[in-house]
Order: sequence, then structure tokens, then C-alpha cells
Amino acid sequence: MRLGGRLQAAIDILADIESRKRPAADAMKDWGLAHRFAGSGDRAAIGTIVYDALRLKRSTAWRLDAEGPRANAFGALMACAGETPDSLATALAGDNFAPPPLTDEECAAWAERELADAPDAVRADVPDWTVPHLEEAFGADWIAEGAALAARPPFDLRVNALKSNRERVLKELADTGAIAAVLAPQAIRIPPIAGLGRHPNVQAEPAFAKGWYEVQDEGSQIVAMLAAPDHPGQILDYCAGAGGKTLALAGAFANKGQIFAFDADKARLSPIFDRLKRAGAHNVQVIARPAQLAPLDGRMDLVLVDAPCTGAGTWRRRPDAKWRLSDRQLETRIAEQATILAAAAGFVRPGGRLAYVTCSVFAGENDRQIQAFLAAHPGFVALDMRAEWERKLPGTSRRARFPDHAGALLSPALTGTDGFYVAVFVRRG
Repeated sequence: MRLGGRLQAAIDILADIESRKRPAADAMKDWGLAHRFAGSGDRAAIGTIVYDALRLKRSTAWRLDAEGPRANAFGALMACAGETPDSLATALAGDNFAPPPLTDEECAAWAERELADAPDAVRADVPDWTVPHLEEAFGADWIAEGAALAARPPFDLRVNALKSNRERVLKELADTGAIAAVLAPQAIRIPPIAGLGRHPNVQAEPAFAKGWYEVQDEGSQIVAMLAAPDHPGQILDYCAGAGGKTLALAGAFANKGQIFAFDADKARLSPIFDRLKRAGAHNVQVIARPAQLAPLDGRMDLVLVDAPCTGAGTWRRRPDAKWRLSDRQLETRIAEQATILAAAAGFVRPGGRLAYVTCSVFAGENDRQIQAFLAAHPGFVALDMRAEWERKLPGTSRRARFPDHAGALLSPALTGTDGFYVAVFVRRG
């Protein structure tokens, strides 16, 4: 497919997402099934345009002074893929599958409008209703944080210490552009894609099949490190999902101790079995029924609550979610988190840890959530997360935010990771 056909396909997919209020991944999949002639390179390029358009939905519309999927798709090519109005006019000329070209008015607006002059929420590329939440979390830096959440993400891996080491994996992936990440000791990073390229398919590599590494954002690796006790013990991953943090903890403790992986949603938990087998993690017991948790009551050295949240910290990877999210959904998540955190607390032994993690940057899901928990549970005390960070990742605590020292906040602009939050409580003996 030529650029014009790819651009029109992206516009069609964006229109489907907008009209049917559906996830981008579903719309992309349906388009691919209906257009089987499109090769893998075409699908990757189209997906890149779609996701860039969603990340920069407000800023590209403002710069073109035009709304809708067409403006967003054109704007994405110019903002992220190195195109200009002139280069696009040349590339689309004579292409019967291309959309109508930019109008003279749109070209003039793009040339004349500077993003620095746009309203704050446009510069941040966020919905208006999220502005107070971002301001509460980041203060005067909220615009830069919003813009960082609208940038293309890197692709991160975690080396599985049970089977390999970072140097060995880097050699195996030398032709992918992989480098050692800055903060997490087992993290490897493949930089964001350029142009209309795509990340290498590292899950097709023999080293992946051998269990040498897993796909996991560096921020997720860091919060698992901060949550972990100093020695192997009895650990309950209370919202284990597909098992990313369970696997990280199994590797960190060299298969020592016992990890119980539980999730109330069996469908989310189902991928963990294949992942555990590939990773060689032998100290994990998967629990699928709530009744099976009863023997663990009051016995755990660590209970990890990777709480369901808005996912506002993952907008780089799931930009469509940014525009579907609402204030009402945020309030629903906050209520769910409080219920889950209170239930999980009962499994912690005296002197044990309760770790609370979200992939959100909103203070309502983070700082205010743990303040409410501590007020309702005087038997727990919060660790100083700045001190904990400095102890485990020496010399790097300046990279994160520590609201009242009780929690640690990571974000693309701060730590170069997805947005994550972690707080750790100790149950009084």
C-alpha cells in the first residue's frame, strides 16, 4: 500500500473508534480481518498513524484548526512521522486510494499556529476534566507531564534472572537496538519507533521462547522492587492479572519462598500458567477461587495489591482510553480500590508488608487513597518511600516524586517509564 491508502485506512479506523466508542485494538483487528491483502508492514504503519493520532488528538486538531479523524491522521503524520503539508501533497498526488488533501486553510493554520500558544489542556493533549487531577499530582509541571503521556513509548523488557542475565540478553538482541535501561537493574529498553516503523518482534526470538526475558515496562519492574521485602517469604499477589509482577518477584528471589498468585477475574489470570512454565518459576501457586485464600489469612510477609485503576499512567500505550475515560469511571475505580485494599490487609502478618500499586497518576487513586486507608486502619504505618527508593536504587531518587514521602510516583517525564504509583505499609506487630 502507498501512503495514501495507509492514511485513508487510518482515518477509517479512527472514525470507527469514535463512532462506536470502542478500543483501538478491536477496531484495528476488525480492519485487518476485512482487508487481508494488507501486509504486516502496512498494518504496522496504519497502526502507528492511528495511535499517534489518538495520542495527539487535541494538539493536531488545534494546529490544523480542524476536528475529526481526518485532521488527526494528517496531523499525526506531520507531528510524528516527519511529513509536511508539501511532502504530503506530493505523496498523495495521483493516489486513487488517498483521502482528499489538506485544504489551503489547513495548511495555513499548520504553518501559522505554534503549539506553545495553545490552551494548556491542548498543549498537554488531555481532556479538560482531567486537568485538576493532573495539577493535583504534578503541580506546575502538569502540562509537560500530559505531553509526555502523549509521546511514543519505548518497548521494555525484564531479564529473567532465573535463566539469564542482562549482558547475555543484550547480546542476543543486539540487532534490535536494545540497550540497558537506566533505573531497574534487569530492564532492557528498545527506544520508541521512528517514522512509520515498528518495534522488532522480540516475542518471536528463540531467547523469548527459552524464557530469558519478559515484556514489562521498567516502571512496573521498579514498583515490584520497591514493594518486595528484603528476603524471600510468603507473598500474596492479590491482583495478579497475567502475572507480570509475580514473575518479577519469583526471579528476584531466585525461586525461594512461596508466591500465591490470585485474581478475581479468571480470564485475566489464565495467561500466567504458560508464562510461569516458560520462565521456570517454580515457587508460584496460582489461586483461582477466593475460598482458597482463607488459609493465608494473617500469614503473609507481603501482600501486593496491583489495584484496578483508570490506567492514566499508560496513555502512551493506550491513548484511546484517555478519551473514553470519565470522571464517573474514576470515582468507580476509587471505590473499588478502597474495597480491595481493605480486604487484602487481612492477609498481612504482624510485621509484614502491604504494597499498593496503580498504573495511574491521579492523586485520587494514589495519595488520597492511601491517606484514607491509613485513617481507617491504624494498625498499619506507611514506609518512607523516598528512603526505600534510595536504599534499593541508590542515587536515583531525584528522578521520582514522593508526595508526603508515603508514596512514590513515576511518570514518562520523571522516570522515563509509564506512570506508576506505589506505597508500602507495615502492619504493626
